[in-house]
Amino acid sequence: MEKKIGRDEQSVKTMLAEETRKAEDKKKELLLEAKEEILRQKSESDKEIRDRRSEVTRLERRVTQREETLDKKYDNLETREESLNAKYKDAERLEEEAREALGKQQLELERISNLTMEDARQILIDRIQKEAYHDAAVIVRDIESRAKEDGDKRARNIVALAIQKVAADHVAETTVSVVALPNDDMKGRIIGREGRNIRTLETATGVDLIIDDTPEAVIISGFDPVRREVARIALEKLIMDGRIHPARIEEMVEKARKDVDNQIREAGEQAVFETNLHGIHPEIVKILGRMKYRTSYGQNVLKHSIEVSHLAGIMAAELGADVALAKRAGLLHDLGKAIDHEVEGTHTAIGADIARRFHETEAVIHCILAHHNDVEPTTVEAVLVQAADAISASRPGARRESLENYIKRLDKLEEISNSFEGVEKSFAIQSGREVRIMVKPEDVNDAGTLILAKEIVKRIEREMEYPGQIKVNVIRETRAIDFAK
Repeated sequence: MEKKIGRDEQSVKTMLAEETRKAEDKKKELLLEAKEEILRQKSESDKEIRDRRSEVTRLERRVTQREETLDKKYDNLETREESLNAKYKDAERLEEEAREALGKQQLELERISNLTMEDARQILIDRIQKEAYHDAAVIVRDIESRAKEDGDKRARNIVALAIQKVAADHVAETTVSVVALPNDDMKGRIIGREGRNIRTLETATGVDLIIDDTPEAVIISGFDPVRREVARIALEKLIMDGRIHPARIEEMVEKARKDVDNQIREAGEQAVFETNLHGIHPEIVKILGRMKYRTSYGQNVLKHSIEVSHLAGIMAAELGADVALAKRAGLLHDLGKAIDHEVEGTHTAIGADIARRFHETEAVIHCILAHHNDVEPTTVEAVLVQAADAISASRPGARRESLENYIKRLDKLEEISNSFEGVEKSFAIQSGREVRIMVKPEDVNDAGTLILAKEIVKRIEREMEYPGQIKVNVIRETRAIDFAK
């Protein structure tokens, strides 16, 4: 037993010695690897340091070169600045000498001519202005006389034929609608308890209801004709039905709105059918139908658009232009008026945007923009649409306006005419479609009357709004008076 224990101890010692030796070998191996890694990292660090030193040296060399270059440039700039300063002083000296010489010359000229420089300049300007004024008047008169001789007869025939074919009556402009009542007791039912019925109706339709002493009638007031029509239909349905309360009012307003939408669509389709046009977008047709309820100076805009389409088509056929384009542009030229109370901008710009949105051609869009000279017309069709619009608006019976606007227009015409030098009297006649101007013969010559008429026309176009066109007639009369004794 003891021998066995001794052998085991000896074996353990041997194993410990062996493990100790292996551990020492492993330690030496790890130390060797660590030293090699340290040497490798040191070598890499030395290499990186050398590279960085080289880069720093190169950058220092470049900075030094830049500094030398900048120093040279700075020296050159200083030299040039000194040179420019010297030249500037020389230029100032020469300018001062020239100014003194010019002043002496002017004084000498004024002494010789007995005129100041301002007086001489004004005399020269007046002389050139008078000569140019006279020459321009002669040229304009000659051009106009030749053009009138060639074009008046044919233009008169074309316009007369077009008007004769399409002339139609138009309704008067109004901002109110009247609904008849079966009796005056119905007014109380429309108002309702504490006014709830009338408030509901006004809120739902966006118009004002005027219930006053007018026997058996209610007045609907509003500037939006579509809303006014919706209110009129709804109120008539309520009166026929007899049941008037807020819920029923809202129901009838909704039905009336659908009825008006159908009428608008049918009116647009009828306009397209009357003008025999095809391929117009359904949304444009609907917008056209809205113009049935839009008026301008008493002229129904939808009927006016149809009339312009026919007029432009007839004149285009006479002149050999594109009839289809002229008719299409004529029908769509006032498209913007259907929604100009809802959208900012002129009706020409709004109409052009609508046409562009629904893929109308650029030729049609140009005609829409040009019919009030917002842009210069560049096609024959654009000029024809412009002319057709003026004919439809200015022919007798086409438009009406309120007495107040009529009087203001007459006063403004005479005020503009009297503001020009040489005018003795002016008279607005033909319901404001013509103004006759008497000039002083000693102040305005025959050639000057033509220029004066042009200037008055330009100012009227710039400062006034009016339907159709206004004729400006300048009259110069020289009277010789003597007495037989």
